Amino acid sequence: MSGALRVGIVGLGVISRFYVKAFDELPGVELAAVCDLRAEALAPFEGKVSTYRDHQAMIAAGGLDAVVVNVPNDVHARVCGDLIAAGLAVCVEKPLATRVEDGRELVCAAREKNVVLFTSFHRRYNDNVLALIDRIPAGSTLQHATVRYLEMIEEHAGDDHWYLDPERCGGGCVADNGPNAFDTVRQLVGDVTVTESKVVRDAQGTDRQATVELLATSGATARVLLDWAYPGETKDVELTLTDGTVLSADMLGGHDGFKTSLWHEYVGVLRDFAAAVAANEDRSEGGLAALELVAEVYRREAAGAAGNAEAAGAVGNTAAAR
Repeated sequence: MSGALRVGIVGLGVISRFYVKAFDELPGVELAAVCDLRAEALAPFEGKVSTYRDHQAMIAAGGLDAVVVNVPNDVHARVCGDLIAAGLAVCVEKPLATRVEDGRELVCAAREKNVVLFTSFHRRYNDNVLALIDRIPAGSTLQHATVRYLEMIEEHAGDDHWYLDPERCGGGCVADNGPNAFDTVRQLVGDVTVTESKVVRDAQGTDRQATVELLATSGATARVLLDWAYPGETKDVELTLTDGTVLSADMLGGHDGFKTSLWHEYVGVLRDFAAAVAANEDRSEGGLAALELVAEVYRREAAGAAGNAEAAGAVGNTAAAR
C-alpha cells in the first residue's frame, strides 16, 4: 500500500477521543472520515475531514482503506459486516460482537474477503504490563496469573448509557470488561479454557461481579476478577513463577488522572492495526477467542441455574409425595 493509510471512524462515543488523538502520534496513518448519528458529535470535525450520518454513505463515498468501529456493542456485528463486505479493513472495539455466533460469522467473512479484522484490546499495549513481561527472567516458567479489572461502571460510561443496558452491551461486566481481561491473560499464558466461574448479578439482573478460573494449554492457571460496582478503579496483574517468584504490574501506575493510561494504549492499538493492514495479516483470532470465553462463562452460569432449578423441583416433588 502506497501513501498514508486512510482511516475512518464510525461512532464518536466516549472512547473515540483516544483514537482521534492517536492519529497525531502516527505519521502514515490519516484520519480521513468520521461517522455518527448525532450532528453535535460531528460538528468538531466539519471542514477538517469528511463527515457522515450513516456508515453506508461513508462506504459509498470511497477513499478509505480501513475503518475503526466504535459504535455500541450490539451494532458491532452489523457495521463490521457491512465494512468487510465492502473490502475495508476493520478495527473494532471489544467485544467483537455480543453473540459468539455473530463473531464467528465475521471471522469467516473477513477471511473470505481477505481483509483484516482486528479487535481493539487496548490493555495489550499498556506500558506497565509490557514492562512486566520483560521482567520475567529468561527460562522461567509462569505458573499462575491473576488479572483484576475493577471499576464503577457508571463512572466510565459517560454519556454512553447503552453500557448499562444488557441487551445493547451484551451483558454486564463479563461481556464488556471480560474481553480485555481475558486477552491480557492470553497475552501472558497463551490459549486458555474456562474451568470454573462465579457470576454475581444485581437486583436488575445485570452481572456486576465475576470470578473466572482458567487453564492454559501450557498447564499454567489464571484467575480473572471482574467488578462493575467497585468504589474507584483497580486494574492490575500478578504473576507467580514456578520458582515462587511473584511479579506484579499496576496498569494505571504512572498515569495520574481518570483514563489517562488510555492515551498511550490507543496509540499502540492504532499502530498495531496499521501494521496488520500493511502486512495483510489475519488478526481475527484474538477477538473471537475472548468472545468464546465470555460465552462460556454465561453458558456455565445458565447451566448451573438450570441444574439448581431442576434439583429444587426434585426436592419439591419428593416432599409432596410424602
